[in-house]
Amino acid sequence: MNGFLQRHAGSVTGMLSGFDRVRFRGTIRLLANASGLAAVLSYLGVLLKDFKDYAMGLSEQLKAASVGAALSAGRPVRYLAGPLVCKEDVARAIAKQDGVEEGLICVLTAVEPCWSFHVRRDPAARELVLESAWRKCLHLYHYFVHEQLGFCHARVQSWLPFNVHVCVNGREWLARQMDRAGVSYERRENCFTHVSDAKRAQELLDGQLDTDWAAVLEGVRRLAHPGNDAMFPRRPMDYYWSADESEWASDVMFKDRHALSRLYPRLIRHGMLCLGSGDVMRYLGRRVGPEHGRFGGEVISDVRRQELHAPGGKPPRGEGVRIKHRLNSNSIKMYDKQASVLRVETTINDPGDFKVYRRAGGDPKSKLCWRKLRKGVADMKRRAQVSQSANDRYLEALAGVEVSAAVGELAAPLCKHVAGKTKGERARPLNPLADGDARLLEAVSLGQFAINGFRNRDIRAILYPGKPPTDAAQSRRRSAAVTRKLRLLRAHGLIRKVAHTHRYVVSHKGRTAITALLAARNANAGRLLAAA
Repeated sequence: MNGFLQRHAGSVTGMLSGFDRVRFRGTIRLLANASGLAAVLSYLGVLLKDFKDYAMGLSEQLKAASVGAALSAGRPVRYLAGPLVCKEDVARAIAKQDGVEEGLICVLTAVEPCWSFHVRRDPAARELVLESAWRKCLHLYHYFVHEQLGFCHARVQSWLPFNVHVCVNGREWLARQMDRAGVSYERRENCFTHVSDAKRAQELLDGQLDTDWAAVLEGVRRLAHPGNDAMFPRRPMDYYWSADESEWASDVMFKDRHALSRLYPRLIRHGMLCLGSGDVMRYLGRRVGPEHGRFGGEVISDVRRQELHAPGGKPPRGEGVRIKHRLNSNSIKMYDKQASVLRVETTINDPGDFKVYRRAGGDPKSKLCWRKLRKGVADMKRRAQVSQSANDRYLEALAGVEVSAAVGELAAPLCKHVAGKTKGERARPLNPLADGDARLLEAVSLGQFAINGFRNRDIRAILYPGKPPTDAAQSRRRSAAVTRKLRLLRAHGLIRKVAHTHRYVVSHKGRTAITALLAARNANAGRLLAAA
């Protein structure tokens, strides 16, 4: 069980972890770049001088088919002139007014920026050049109450390359799953404050990961953009689906608002004071240290207060506080929802900071190894795993600060001889306050190893910073020394080996003990005396 849940078991009714909002993008890869589009035009016999008329003709076909499907179903098509109008609120109001419980709600259109193409004349080369650039075009937002996904929408770009974005909500999807499974719940906006069977609800959330994403998204695409096949009769254009942005939320449901309100200020304070930039980078998949090169990005942590609105037009119910840690375009944040739900949420926009164990794309005979996580829907399960790992580590960091056991109780077993991993072997006691053992504990507990674990050479680089070995013999001695240290930590149960690899991870026991011991070692003496 998660250490945070163990720590607050008396106040918590359960936890639900799964996708919150996910924005998928459908791309016709052959049309997504200028060279690919030029090849298609050449195949179709379209000259660059005729490109504008050809592209405008395709756009008119797309809009006629997309809007025509809505009009034939008797659903409204509404143009929104300003960017400040919340499209979701408009769609929900129409659904409530017309009593739409399933199917298309409406089509909202708006002129917005897009990445498209144009043809320019190159005077020096005396030829026409096809280029990509930012432009503006009409976008069509189709809002549905989908049979499987619930309330969702598809955004269709009416100019080349005709990208389609589909936005779904895992909690909306879960509500429909629980309705079918007979699980009762209390829902407020986009979270559940109470679920009668949290275990069954989590199983339903886990089941979402087994979805044939490409098939489901293609089904939504055909509803919003039915004219694709007619636009390219000579050369079929299939969509490739990827996840542009995903939010993976872990909702800890407290029994009442008072239990969370007493705890939450301390969690916010710990998040700002104790979780530094290095921790944020490590939780979000970045390695830290001179041996991993210079990091040229940006890490930001901030706290924001916002007014919380009560449902049904009632007066505001006070202020909410959100803490967010950003690493370039990825982030992890914590906030309280509906007064009794603590949400930790990892948002991934750039999955390249994480790893997945796979073969090279398009080569089934290539070697299995750790490679960059891709945006494609093929890696959705791994995206969920690394997101959950980030949420778990964040909650573990919050739990370790307020462990119920005294530091002495945690340290006592570590300060005794224990049996080693080999029969007849004994491992020496640890001294968490001594520099040598403390540096070792700090090294293995670094957040950069929270997801993918650490190896012998990773710990070597930390314990011997800026001191490269002078020869092969010294390198072997250092490797052997670190091997003995890791064997010592394994004997005390602080770390465990990842099967079939040379990697190790900190155990749950180790995470709790190491966090508390290092906090005590670095604590202010005056505060400790006052507490005593």
